[in-house]
Amino acid sequence: MFHRPAFPRRRTAAGAVLALVLALTAGTPPATPNAAPGRARVTSVDPAPGSTTALAGFAIRSTAQVADSPAAVSSPGYATAGWYPAGARSTVLAALLAAGKYADPFYSTNQKKIPAADFAVPWWYRSDFTLADTPSRTYLSFSGVISAADVYVNGHQVADKGAVAGAYTQHELDVTELAKSGTNTVAFRIQPNDPRKNLTMGWIDWLQPPPDENMGIVRDVLVRRGGPVALRDAHVVTALSVPSLSSAELTVKAQARNDSAAPVTATVSGTIGPIAFSQNVTLAAHQTKPVVFAPAQYPQLRLAAPRVWWPAGMGGQPLYDLSLTASLPSGVSDTARESFGIRDVKAPLNADGARQYSINGRPLLIKGGGWSPDEFLRWDRTLVADRLQYALDLGLNTIRLEGHVEPDEFFDLADRHGLLTLPGWECCDKWEGQVNGDEAGEKWTAADYPVAKASMAAEAARLRDHPSVISFLIGSDFAPDRTIEKTYVDALDAADWPTPVVAAASDNSAPITGSSGMKMTGPYDWVPPNYWYNKQEGGATGFNSETSAGPDIPTLDTLRRMLSPAELDTLWKSPSAKQYHRSPSTTFATLKLYDDALAGRYGAPTGLDDYVRKAQLAQYENVRAQFEAYARNAKDASKLATGVVYWMFASGWTSLHWQLTDRYLDQGGAYFGAKKANEPLHIQYSYDNRAVTVVNNRPTAAAGLTARVSLFHPDGTRVYDRTATGVGVGGGGASTTALTLPATVSGLSTTYLAKLVLTDGAGTEVSRNVYWLSTKPDTLDYDHTDWFHTPTTSFADLKGLSSMPRATVSASGTTRADTDGMSTTTVTVKNTGSGTVPALLTDVHLVDAQGAPVLPVRWSDNQVSLWPGESTTLTATFRTADLHGSAPRLRVSGWNTATSTVPGS
Repeated sequence: MFHRPAFPRRRTAAGAVLALVLALTAGTPPATPNAAPGRARVTSVDPAPGSTTALAGFAIRSTAQVADSPAAVSSPGYATAGWYPAGARSTVLAALLAAGKYADPFYSTNQKKIPAADFAVPWWYRSDFTLADTPSRTYLSFSGVISAADVYVNGHQVADKGAVAGAYTQHELDVTELAKSGTNTVAFRIQPNDPRKNLTMGWIDWLQPPPDENMGIVRDVLVRRGGPVALRDAHVVTALSVPSLSSAELTVKAQARNDSAAPVTATVSGTIGPIAFSQNVTLAAHQTKPVVFAPAQYPQLRLAAPRVWWPAGMGGQPLYDLSLTASLPSGVSDTARESFGIRDVKAPLNADGARQYSINGRPLLIKGGGWSPDEFLRWDRTLVADRLQYALDLGLNTIRLEGHVEPDEFFDLADRHGLLTLPGWECCDKWEGQVNGDEAGEKWTAADYPVAKASMAAEAARLRDHPSVISFLIGSDFAPDRTIEKTYVDALDAADWPTPVVAAASDNSAPITGSSGMKMTGPYDWVPPNYWYNKQEGGATGFNSETSAGPDIPTLDTLRRMLSPAELDTLWKSPSAKQYHRSPSTTFATLKLYDDALAGRYGAPTGLDDYVRKAQLAQYENVRAQFEAYARNAKDASKLATGVVYWMFASGWTSLHWQLTDRYLDQGGAYFGAKKANEPLHIQYSYDNRAVTVVNNRPTAAAGLTARVSLFHPDGTRVYDRTATGVGVGGGGASTTALTLPATVSGLSTTYLAKLVLTDGAGTEVSRNVYWLSTKPDTLDYDHTDWFHTPTTSFADLKGLSSMPRATVSASGTTRADTDGMSTTTVTVKNTGSGTVPALLTDVHLVDAQGAPVLPVRWSDNQVSLWPGESTTLTATFRTADLHGSAPRLRVSGWNTATSTVPGS
């Protein structure tokens, strides 16, 4: 996306060995709370060879408040009274927030009040760990330092900030000579961060950046034990036979390193399930050798009928486990473990120059969302798992990470959920400073190139075995120049990177990797629903790497949690007012484009409730149209659509734009519009040619379907009805046109409703989709398109919705608690009216006794539209504990339905 930030890193040897290609051990535990203020919990280190123990946490303090020498600070027994506790992965500000130093930064403008000057000086991070013995070798292994650090162990400096620089570089420091039995101390003097000057992480225009710019340590610091021979860089290169999938070849690789002063012969043995293999490796003093187990020499690594990994909805997600051991006559010296999946990824350019991904020989439309972590980079495994479950619930198959490449557990979860990932470097800061003209980000110096290479090497080694990772985007808004590209490509090649390397997320090319096959035409601000069907700019052709209609106003529940009463008043009254919770960018400072469209299409809001009500309706129709257009065009004969990434999936803070679900995981029109568009078997309306299309996202074909379309005045009077029978559609994203509406329908009101219903051969409804449309279309001015939107010169007239009579809706629910800590509420919603008036976009919110939403929750469907006499059954799945002991209740509301709350148990 345009206008963002980046960071530098570099490293050299500094009194210890720094391994550039090592990655953190997968599956490390989340940050552990500290035991007491000012004191990090002492970490007891596992003595077993090959073990890795994450430091439990740190005590931190500004260097402006510490007069003692680094030797004193980094020595065991140093008093830390007055220091703040920090988790194992924590920025400075995250620790201060946890300590209650500042008010909730997600509310109002509280974040503005945090003094940035406090973070303009280095901060100390200090932690103690205990060793039961010292005969084994001891290493510190870490990544995620923002932006750089001097490192000390037991009073001695072991690395400086020139060596430990950059958020992604991986470091291994051999501290065997300094380690001792009993208590040991490690201290990091963390340097301030500026993403425009450092190859780290920044926030671009996504949200108001944190005052500390995320300085800190955001991945685990590991204490690693081992014997004379170390195993590093263990991984598996897979080769799957495609399209038969009948066999696969596995090549196991690692580096064996002799850290002793004498020659040794080690036996390196391994297993992958029942498969075993071994070889002897002779190493001179301090020598490193590659160890390779190839199928030609180890035929047991040729698998028949391998368990193949698939994205969700296309098959299962089996994983294999590699275990390696280096043994000496004296016993085990080191171990290594790695999980991997067997799958094949291709992404050639099609005839239109668009990148077309296929998994295991099957092409698929990438339907993704842009990822934003927590603004303060606080790792919360449960929250991340909940968000990934939401992505699956929405029918998405991909998450794009522009920078902020998450810890190992994120990719473990993606592997298990079957969610594809597209990680890459970010734009608009130091990462692209060399190639982005006058955009933010300083030009590179000679010191940046080794940091960039080490960053790429470390991330490649960390991510290559995750089957969910299907590419690395070495550029975002701009492609790298030849020198930088070669730096990246060489590092990827050295790591045996197994999937396509993409030059940029934008329509750019690089000398080695060629054309990106992607486009970044936006939009990023409001456009009407029919925009997505026009095959120009951001419309449904090619691979659009980041795009949406911009603002996504949260539910009223969330708005009241994030904005003051005065800000809530301004929100609906003042379209030209700057909105702190939208973006720091001047381009996106206000909601004027969005608000003008809302008033122009639906009528001026009469109050906050009316504004939010109209916003949910508008967001539902727009997000639905975006995904529907790309799905329909995925099999188009001309300029087909190959990928779309909604910008963005979720926000890292309380935001007014770019989110399908908000910071608290509440769900509004944007969420349910996406869920409707991406349902497995789906009937939809095309804004460009009035076609009623059936899209089948299931793997197998469907036949014997009946499609019916009915048009209504807003009061529910039907003026048109047509049915098509015997409809069939192939699987895997195929689509077919069931029928086409006429250009004009006699007697149709300016604002009207279209109800589309798809039934199977038994007459069971399998898809329902209701549109609110106008005989007066939205008109776009493509001649004045800019980088973030295409202007609309006249709006569709949907004001007739305001005259819809009230509909009466009943709801009843029962709740069943399961043994796994989850509960399911089953809700029956019925339009009990006796006339013709439909209940438009009826929403059910599961709430507790105080009326607060129970979140997260996964609905089978929601925001449904029902005609008199019609009913539907919905289910909501949630954690029982999130009710906090109260009985569940159901809050029912809708466009033309009074809000009511009924028991849910």
